[in-house]
Amino acid sequence: MKIKDLFHFEKGGLQSSKCTPGKYDFITAAADWKTHNEYSHECEALIFAAAASGSLGRTHYVNGKFIASDLCFIVTPRDPRNYPIDLKFYHLIFQAFKDEIVRNTKAGTSKEAIGLTAFGKYKLPYFDIEKQQEVKELFVFTQESSEGLDTELTHQLDLVKQLRQAFLREAMQGKLVPQDENEEPASVLLEKIKAEKERLIKSKKIKKQKPLPPITEEEIPFEIPENWVWCRGNTLAEYIDPQPSHRTPPESKDGIPYVAMKDINSDGSVNFLSARKVGFNILEEHQNRYQLRKGDFIFGKIGTIGKPVKLPEPFNYTLSANVILIQAENSLITSEFLFYFLSSPVADRILLEKKSTMSYPVFGMAKARMMTVPLPPLSEQQRIVAKLDELMAYCDELEASIKESQQQNELLLQQVLREALEPKGEKI
Repeated sequence: MKIKDLFHFEKGGLQSSKCTPGKYDFITAAADWKTHNEYSHECEALIFAAAASGSLGRTHYVNGKFIASDLCFIVTPRDPRNYPIDLKFYHLIFQAFKDEIVRNTKAGTSKEAIGLTAFGKYKLPYFDIEKQQEVKELFVFTQESSEGLDTELTHQLDLVKQLRQAFLREAMQGKLVPQDENEEPASVLLEKIKAEKERLIKSKKIKKQKPLPPITEEEIPFEIPENWVWCRGNTLAEYIDPQPSHRTPPESKDGIPYVAMKDINSDGSVNFLSARKVGFNILEEHQNRYQLRKGDFIFGKIGTIGKPVKLPEPFNYTLSANVILIQAENSLITSEFLFYFLSSPVADRILLEKKSTMSYPVFGMAKARMMTVPLPPLSEQQRIVAKLDELMAYCDELEASIKESQQQNELLLQQVLREALEPKGEKI
C-alpha cells in the first residue's frame, strides 16, 4: 500500500539553529536527539529524515511530547480502524528498507531530499496487526545483534582512521623511514630551493613575496632529525588565492565547474556535478593568474579548513575563493610530501591554533604562507611518500573490507526481516 494510505505525515517545524535547550525531545535527522523548551506533538510517531543528505532515510521512534526538525517528516497512523499500525513494527520496516526508500524517492543532486508527494506514493507492505506484533517480538533479538555488530564495525573504522593519523604523524616527525647519514642535509636543499625561487622571480614566472620572518622556538612543535630543517610553507611552494576579489561569479548553465570544498566527496574526489557553473571567461580570467599543473592540490580556508584535495586532470574547471591552491615550485620539493603534511595531525594542530573565529572559522593566505613545515632531504621525502602510499593503500583495503561487512550486515538484517514476513511458499 502507498505510504499516504497507511500514514498521515507532515513536515517538522523547527530549524536546528532556533533550538532552545529545554525539557522536551527535539528530534532531528542526526542519530542523537536534542532538547527544546517547547513541544509541538504529544503522541506516538515515527520521525523520518527527508532533507539531510548524510542522514537521508534515518527513522526515529518516539512516544511522548516532542518537536521535530523541519528536515524531517512526522509520521502517524492514518486509519487505525481499518488499517491498525504497530509503529514499532513499522520502525523496523523503515529502518530495514531505508536504502530502497531513499533510492526510489529522493530528488536533487548537490542537495538530495525527499518530497512529501514522492514519499506518500512509495509502497510498503501492509500486514495484519497480529503479524506485525508477532514479527516485532521475533525481530528484536536479531536487530540488537545487528546493531551491536554495526557499533563494532564503526569502531573499527575509527581505529583505521587513527592508524592513518599515526602513520602520518610518525612520517612528519622523521620516524617512519630510516635516515641516511650520507644524504645531503635539508639545510643545503633549502638554500637550493631559495635560489631556484629567486631565479623564477627574475624570469617573472612567479611573483615576489614579502620576506618571511625567522621561525621562533615557540613555533616548533616537536624535534626533528638532525638532517631535517624547519621552514615556512611559502618557501617550499606557491600558495595562491584563486580568487582574491572574493566576488562570486554569476552562474552559467552551460559554463565550467566552479569547484569549492562543498564539492569534495568523502573519498577526496571532486564532484563536478554538484559544483555551480560559471562562464568560460572566468576560467580565462583565473588562468591569467595561475595555471593548474599535475601535482597541484587545494585545501579549505573557510569553514572546512585544511582538508587537502588533489586536483584531477584535465583542468577544465576553475576554483572558488574559499580554497588555497598549492603548487610545488620545482623538482627540489615533492608535492606529495606537502600533501601528506597537510593531511597529518601535525598540520591539523597548526591550522586549529592559527585559525580566526568569526561567524565561521577562517585560515587566511598570510597564515598559510607562514605555516611551519618540517623539511627532510629530497631522497628521504621520496622514501616517506613511497612508504605512506603503501600504508595508505593498506588502510584503504581495511576500510573497504569493514564497509563491505557493514553492507552485508544491513542486507542480512533485511533478509531476516523478509523471511520473517514471508508466507510459506511466497516472496515479498
